[in-house]
Amino acid sequence: MGITSALVLFAVIWFMTFLVVIPFRLETQGDRGDVVEGTHASSPEVHNLKRKAWITTGISLVLWAIIAGIILSGVISVRDIDGWMFNRMGPPSGQ
Repeated sequence: MGITSALVLFAVIWFMTFLVVIPFRLETQGDRGDVVEGTHASSPEVHNLKRKAWITTGISLVLWAIIAGIILSGVISVRDIDGWMFNRMGPPSGQ
């Protein structure tokens, strides 16, 4: 895996994790009972995005290390995934 591939893998994991983490402990205007006119009651009042970004980064680093380790070790390859799901690649050359 090249540096670019590793960075793209980390970015994908980070954004997917961030979208999962954002709704945790979110306080809406409706929860606080202070709805600003012209906004929806479910609009966030307290979102703590900086804290959630740091939590996301920590979780993403752990997930990235596990996934990158699996990719680099060769335990699971693209051919394995293709064989389990699609079976389009055929046998490896040389067999």
